[in-house]
Amino acid sequence: MTAKKHKVLLVDDHTLFRRGLRGLLESQGLAEIVGEASDGVEFLEILPASGAQIVLLDIDMPRMGGAEAAAKALEAYHDLRIITLSMHGDEHYYFSMVSAGVKGFLLKSSEIAEVATAIDTVGRGGTYFSQELLQGLVGILRTSSRQREETADSLSERELEILLLICRGLSNHEIADALFISKRTVDKHRANIMSKTDTKNTANLVVWAIKKGMVEI
Repeated sequence: MTAKKHKVLLVDDHTLFRRGLRGLLESQGLAEIVGEASDGVEFLEILPASGAQIVLLDIDMPRMGGAEAAAKALEAYHDLRIITLSMHGDEHYYFSMVSAGVKGFLLKSSEIAEVATAIDTVGRGGTYFSQELLQGLVGILRTSSRQREETADSLSERELEILLLICRGLSNHEIADALFISKRTVDKHRANIMSKTDTKNTANLVVWAIKKGMVEI
């Protein structure tokens, strides 16, 4: 039995990229493309009639960029799920995109398999942050006692260690292997970190860590 395809709207000011992505998604049966837009203004105009469930949204566009368009779209359509399409160098937009409620982040250079994974993950109600983006976004973890005291929440040494590995894109299994502890222990630490930082997913946690000055871009 074939899974129901997600209805996707493509928003990017580069026609060749947009059409190429559409062709790949449609030819491989990964999504039903319900519309295309070349900027934020056009996106907001066609959104109501499109029936889109998921939007692949470029960040840097003429007339209205992705952050503003995402905020306006999600204000009107709370159930809409937006995946940001970005390039290296767009990191300064991420705070505003996460604040707007974007559910996923993909590099434009991503393989089609990763795009499909992001669409499926976000379509099921989850969030997706490209592993390559995570690795490029996060530099080093600052662990001086003074800086830790200045953060809004107090994390233990082990939690700080796990936070760094989460920000670098490692799964709980990979973190467990790297630290020679059980996955169950990592699961518990991760839950504690999310609780202390009041975050709900990896994307929110990475942005929280950067805002608190605990990781560097």
